[in-house]
Amino acid sequence: MSSYQDGSGPAANYAPNDSRPRSNRTKWVIAGAVGISAMLVYTLTNFSTGRNVKVDNQVELRSSPAMKFEDEKPLKLFDSTNRYVMEDFDAKPTFASFLPAVAGLYGIPVWSFYVNRGQAIASFGFKSKEFPILEYNAANKAYQDTPYVGFRTFLKGTRDGEDFFTEPFSPRNARNLEDDSDQSMLPKRVMFVGPNECEIKETDRVNGLITSVKYIVLPEDTFGALVRRTNITNSGNSPVTFSALDGLAKLEPVGGKLDWSLKNMGRTLEGWMGVYQAGEGTTMPFYRMSTEPGDSAAVKIELAGHYLLSFLDSPDHDAELLPIVYDSEVVFGRDTSLFQADGFKAKSMKDILSNPQYGDARTSSGFAALNEVTLQPGESLSIASFYGKADHIEGVKPIADHVTKAGYVERKFNQARVMIDSLTSSVETNTSSHLFDGTVKQVFLDNSLRGGMPFILGDLDDDAKYSNYDEDERVKVFHAFSRIHGDLERDYNAFFIDDTYFSQGHGNFRDVAQNRRDDVTFTPRIGSFDVQMFLSFIQADAYEPLTVEAVTFTVKDPAVGATIASECTSDTTSATTLTNVLNGGPFRPGQLLALIEELNIVLKVPQSVFLDRAVAASEDLSMATFGQGYWGDHWDYYLDLIHSYLAIYPDGEESLMYDKELRYFFSTATIKPRSEKYVLQYTFDGKGHHVLQLESTVFDKNKEEEQEAFRSTTTGILGTDAYWQRTPNGGEAFTSAPIAKLFLLGATKFATRDAYGMGVEYEGGRPGWNDAMNGLPGMVGSGMPETYEMYQLLNYVKKVVTTYERPVVIPTEFFGVVNEINAALDTLDSSGFEEPEATSYDVPQELFTYWNTVATARETYRAKVEYYFSGDTSSMASDEVVAIIDRWLAQIDLGMSRAIKFGSQGDGDDGTSGIPPSYFHYIITQWERNGKSNDVGLPHVNALAMQVGRFPLFLEGPTRYLKTVIDDKAAVSTMYQKVKKSGLRDEALKMYYVSASLKGQSYDMGRMMAFTPGWLENQSIWMHMSYKYYLELLRGKLYVEFFDEMRGGGMLPFMDPVKYGRSLMECSSFLASSAFSDPSYHGRGFSARLSGSTAEFLSMWKLIFIGQNPYFIDENDGTLKMHLKPAIPAWMFEDDGENAADPTYDEDGYKTVSFKLFAHIPVTYHNSKGSDLFGIAPDKYKVTMADGEVHNVQGSVIPTNLAVAIRKLYSVQSIDAYF
Repeated sequence: MSSYQDGSGPAANYAPNDSRPRSNRTKWVIAGAVGISAMLVYTLTNFSTGRNVKVDNQVELRSSPAMKFEDEKPLKLFDSTNRYVMEDFDAKPTFASFLPAVAGLYGIPVWSFYVNRGQAIASFGFKSKEFPILEYNAANKAYQDTPYVGFRTFLKGTRDGEDFFTEPFSPRNARNLEDDSDQSMLPKRVMFVGPNECEIKETDRVNGLITSVKYIVLPEDTFGALVRRTNITNSGNSPVTFSALDGLAKLEPVGGKLDWSLKNMGRTLEGWMGVYQAGEGTTMPFYRMSTEPGDSAAVKIELAGHYLLSFLDSPDHDAELLPIVYDSEVVFGRDTSLFQADGFKAKSMKDILSNPQYGDARTSSGFAALNEVTLQPGESLSIASFYGKADHIEGVKPIADHVTKAGYVERKFNQARVMIDSLTSSVETNTSSHLFDGTVKQVFLDNSLRGGMPFILGDLDDDAKYSNYDEDERVKVFHAFSRIHGDLERDYNAFFIDDTYFSQGHGNFRDVAQNRRDDVTFTPRIGSFDVQMFLSFIQADAYEPLTVEAVTFTVKDPAVGATIASECTSDTTSATTLTNVLNGGPFRPGQLLALIEELNIVLKVPQSVFLDRAVAASEDLSMATFGQGYWGDHWDYYLDLIHSYLAIYPDGEESLMYDKELRYFFSTATIKPRSEKYVLQYTFDGKGHHVLQLESTVFDKNKEEEQEAFRSTTTGILGTDAYWQRTPNGGEAFTSAPIAKLFLLGATKFATRDAYGMGVEYEGGRPGWNDAMNGLPGMVGSGMPETYEMYQLLNYVKKVVTTYERPVVIPTEFFGVVNEINAALDTLDSSGFEEPEATSYDVPQELFTYWNTVATARETYRAKVEYYFSGDTSSMASDEVVAIIDRWLAQIDLGMSRAIKFGSQGDGDDGTSGIPPSYFHYIITQWERNGKSNDVGLPHVNALAMQVGRFPLFLEGPTRYLKTVIDDKAAVSTMYQKVKKSGLRDEALKMYYVSASLKGQSYDMGRMMAFTPGWLENQSIWMHMSYKYYLELLRGKLYVEFFDEMRGGGMLPFMDPVKYGRSLMECSSFLASSAFSDPSYHGRGFSARLSGSTAEFLSMWKLIFIGQNPYFIDENDGTLKMHLKPAIPAWMFEDDGENAADPTYDEDGYKTVSFKLFAHIPVTYHNSKGSDLFGIAPDKYKVTMADGEVHNVQGSVIPTNLAVAIRKLYSVQSIDAYF
């Protein structure tokens, strides 16, 4: 066990220099004191006993002889199990996070969100916020409500003849960190945040009790549940006797989709509610509605319900269920605020349990009741509670019998931790900074939640196990655990987490494409799967759908399906039923296994064996849905996926680009031509008119009718073929090679450049990455980020075509567009147009004519392929393609130069910074009405003349620009210095704004202008774009500058923990910047974890430890070779900081760093130089095979046979590299 794991490493000992003013120091530690400060105290009379009772927030002015207090000492930032530690959590600034909803491949997930208030859990449930057990609320409400409607614990007891009543974690006796008086007699509260658990702990000196509560999502079982374990310890010196209520103040029933109803007609909704019992007494309550609420002719009786099972956990014997108090009035009396448990205070537990409870027509509670238990000094008890869902009330008792078995709870808590450790071991890293090492694992987990974690299926034999997705058609890829980033702070997103085995949910195209960037780095066996999947989503119009769904599988041969069913089942009935299931249409692993259970199919082989056979015999098909609008940046991420693939499989490029055939996605939305989206309307002041680009896409009913032909008459579900563009008259789905689709994409974007030839127009109704500029499409806006990406894309297509000298076969309809583009360029060249020396914001007529001609050609093409491709193709010779692209690249170069010349314009920005601008907009200065109008009667117009408008600086511009000069270190360095000196630098935080000051800008640009500066997308620190920027510095070999930025506080885990306000291992979407009005917010992270910054961080990790291209084709002999070329600073080997871990040494006394390659192979770097290893390849390698054979390789390059063995993983045990 490393020092980090046992709590003696740097992260565990981390504490800031305590030279800050006292008010800040108290955020880290409240100094303990034996003396007690004067506090207001009074006693209440317990009328049943006549004895004095101390109430939780009323402390008697004397030292109790039963308690001895020690000075409080600072806690370590991380504990012995690598959990983040937050002292006085409920007195710190608020934050929201979540348990990862990972129950394992063969488990049922529960979503759950927590905050640092009350007992942490703010909401949880199944599938989505529509199906809560504890109602979903946005973060701002969750911070207020969680201490009252969430989990509560009430203790009423006696010690040394005195009665007490207390509520651990109550906000009434939280410490006040702004108060300098001694608060050591108030409870000490600590939160522990782990990758797959959350625990809170309260030490109550006055009552001599320590209460801790830990939560996990139940892993790897046939049912799903949130598991809560409350541990109560007698920390006093005398026995204590108490009764307890421990549980949930509000527990919602099952009754269909509830989120809207709970928030808008909650009182009426209660009429459907009831609590039923699955057994004798009140030990197995079942919360459900009588029917799903509604007012239609179709009535759905509700059979499913939520259950609560609680018991005193014991490792030695089976437990008995505790009675549950579900009647809220019994607990809280008439206190409808739920502020305090008046009912419990007034009655004994015996009286409560002996009297009737009522659960009809009201929102109920769920409290485990514990009556009159005695703990000796040092003794503890644990109340385990399971909150879950059963399809029928008869399903509750089997679950109860299962979870109450001796040791079950402890095993599941251990399994939850081991499972996540196993899933994140893919990026195990060991450096001098254990805090950094832990961050890598946390980021890997969060990246997987946003993009999905790839699992290989179809491993039927050794041939399959030693093959990748491209080499053996039986090998398939399925991404589990993914979900859209809906959480308490991103309350606008409707997340979905399938409550099945192999659980997954849909995601946004941009998110999934980015966060799968390095899948192939960690799981080389996926081969080109991700590249093929995303390129297949390119539509005929060169846009993509919004929502990415999980892959489906369809058995190719019904006879094979029948054979699998027969050989995997125990009886003929099961075989027949399973045959029908397998041959009945597309399936996903979780849905297939759920059907097997639902239809009582009996397997005689393990589920994993059956699933491998079924998937191996199937064809896989990527799935997506249109969603809303067409974003301008979705295609930006293809090259990242391709480059990641080529870094592992450079020998697969030709086959991937030319020998695969990919479909075209078919969306139900169509992009309107300009004549139907350029709208004339009054300006904001009503004094004039202006032209806006509005309602750019239209839902196409004819396309919907095309899809309806594929709707199943049996299930009513659209078939998978409905989502792919076809040839006419019932023809097959049209396909092209990836190189053809990339050429079509690049050419279309070239044909979508703005009138000045600078940015790519946002003509699909949505902006690019910076979607807070939602008004930019309306302003006839364009983006330079897309131009820089287009420049790289066309260069890549040119490189491929030049290398392999094979023709590019494209749809004939698009071949016409290519010809019209070139004809328009001929006309432009013959016009005599020359770049003017003086900048003119009016678009020159020659450029306007070219723009209008090419845009018309683009629109005409789209009209031709709106429903079908003809099926005809045109073949373009490689030299022809190269010549065309060269001509286009020259035009793009001119446009990029113009953009720098125009520059940016903003508060304190005169446009001369030399930093590439990000966006432009176009004012249509002359127009003519075309006789058309929109749905509200506003006239459409045709543009006749335009004028370009500018914006302030945005970080996205220089970040994307750096990709175009990445091989020119001097150019990268020059741009870095310019950005650092510009209005994009937050000097106080040593970070970079997402935008410079937006002061004076028009609200037309989008919602970012509605936000106050420093908040959300208005001049905040947007972690994702900052990390993109840092990544380009690393790619550009600015190693010193990159690591200075990292350790200077710009990147996790090296930010100021007090300012950041949450775990230093967890990314945020944004940080409030120094531009924000409230300085106490500066540097604090918001919107937890599921961010594109995780993808950028992992790309940085790859460059630091592996290098840009570990596999390459030797130019001398054309063979595949491998080398490791890291960029590791010396401080990762040994750091003299007070929080650094001791260095590790090899047998020769040289310092080492280690990591895991391809998620399997331990690699150790031996640094005999004792210096930075920046872009340096090893002098030699030692490759140890699984059978013990050792290969010693002299030089920096690993030869072909060994390189291939390493890529196939299984035969290699370890690699040592010596520098």
